[in-house]
Amino acid sequence: MALTPGAAKAAPSPVFLVRTGERAEGIRRGLAALGTPPVRGRRVAIKPNFNSADPYPASTHPETLRFLIAQLKSAGAGSVTVAERSGMGSTRRVLEQLRVPALAKELGFETVVLDDTPLEGWIDERLPGGHWSRGVLFPRVFRDADAIVQTCCLKTHRYGGHFTLSLKNSVGMVAKHSPRDDYNYMEELHGSPYQRLMIAEINQLYRPALVVLDGIEGFSDGGPDRGTLVKPGVMLLGSDRVAIDAVGVALLRLHGGNRTISAGRVFDQEQIARAAQLSLGAKGPELIELVTDDPESRAVADRVRQELLKG
Repeated sequence: MALTPGAAKAAPSPVFLVRTGERAEGIRRGLAALGTPPVRGRRVAIKPNFNSADPYPASTHPETLRFLIAQLKSAGAGSVTVAERSGMGSTRRVLEQLRVPALAKELGFETVVLDDTPLEGWIDERLPGGHWSRGVLFPRVFRDADAIVQTCCLKTHRYGGHFTLSLKNSVGMVAKHSPRDDYNYMEELHGSPYQRLMIAEINQLYRPALVVLDGIEGFSDGGPDRGTLVKPGVMLLGSDRVAIDAVGVALLRLHGGNRTISAGRVFDQEQIARAAQLSLGAKGPELIELVTDDPESRAVADRVRQELLKG
């Protein structure tokens, strides 16, 4: 189909896929292929997946966080802050159980418990045209950052999200309760028939400089805290959350993903479809460029591509 005058063809979104059992190697190879985000002298905020105190793949593996922060610091990051709001239990307690404060002391990064953030630390975002009745509260720690990096896991979500990859990980950025009137945003989300659309809509509030999805292991059913364990042995890196999640869903399907995530086209999954509609990333599978650097990874990428293109 010919382009109309002045129209530009959308550029494909690169997603680096590496077959590996070593997290440091996966991140190193991904950054070598895609380039480390420009962070020299800049404030970097990291959103991990510490939804609960359950071990990986329910939560970000400590070695993923460790090596990611080491890479950002070696690239000259001015400061690194890890900010989180857990969905299952007290965030402070979750971080303590996962030994994040000890890692922060060792590596020299700050931690922010979003549960404890006062009203002045939040921005009221209305999300016009969305499905949130009064929008959400978004934290200044992320709004004030020069670069946002996200690291997420590979798993399904039994509480209505269907899957929890990079788009769903953004839910832990916004407030659960309003410090002003104690309004429960998460009660609204989980009680809504539009939950998966609302998940995508949160992602309008920021653009990540980098997303690292640790899919060495994952949950193909159940989740987010426990589920059917699978071992894809893959890590993904990129900056397009739609592309990352589409590849993640394809990987879960290839490893026996449940009926919910295996029905229809990958891009018909509601989180992905809504995010694509909002121009948050790739509009379709043909706009995802799977990048690999060895034959073993390329063989996995070929299977993923076939799954993405299924009608």
